[in-house]
Amino acid sequence: MREARFDERGSVIRWTEAAGEGPAVVFVHGLGAASTVYHAHIAGRGELAGRRLLFVDLPGHGISDRPAGFGYRLEDHADALAAALDAAGVRGGVVAGHSMGGAVAIVLAHHRPDLVGRLVVTEGNLDPFPMPTAGSSGIAGHTEEEFVQGGGFARVLERVGPTWAATMRLTDPLALHRSATHLVRGTRPVMREMLQAARMPRTYLQGELSGDLPGADGLRAAGVDVVTVPGAGHNVMFDAPAAFARAVAAVQGSR
Repeated sequence: MREARFDERGSVIRWTEAAGEGPAVVFVHGLGAASTVYHAHIAGRGELAGRRLLFVDLPGHGISDRPAGFGYRLEDHADALAAALDAAGVRGGVVAGHSMGGAVAIVLAHHRPDLVGRLVVTEGNLDPFPMPTAGSSGIAGHTEEEFVQGGGFARVLERVGPTWAATMRLTDPLALHRSATHLVRGTRPVMREMLQAARMPRTYLQGELSGDLPGADGLRAAGVDVVTVPGAGHNVMFDAPAAFARAVAAVQGSR
């Protein structure tokens, strides 16, 4: 386990790491998740054999610190992730972000392109104010006080299902609510615009079961490789691990 300070209070972001060669692969989890849970099974696949792999937990999640005074904006998460990559000596790595982690990875690539040699976004949030669901919008629908102290957190855990709840219950409720609220609000420029403007190779993975990706043609026109993964839903790394590993490793035939 390794760590790096990310704020003036001395709070640290932590990650676990597998040694290897070539450009590092950095896995970034989604809202209420943890990187090792969602990605460690990918480390053993042949497509990534011998690669340096980092499994980073964002502030408030997993093994990282959860300071109450932190903003938990997408930009704040991206700054903390940059602190981890700076401490790890990563430059030009493959940053693979899932869901909220995809949005954080996009913001990182926009502000610190030196850290990102290739960007792989799996069902990442691209636009603000998504359709209401039990996810980020459902969490953000509560006030912070209701969610943290009024039973909102417990009600959300009941609605999201056992897989997501298993890691969400390990997430700090305050961090979860603030992260969800800022994820719903998005960034300026919005994440989609940042992704389209980026200059490194970019891949966007969309699970077939999630339906068509809105604005896919615009992403393709901007040079983003949009890949629909057959038989997969939102958690592509669980539903189609071989296809996910091939996409992260940039192996031909990842479709």
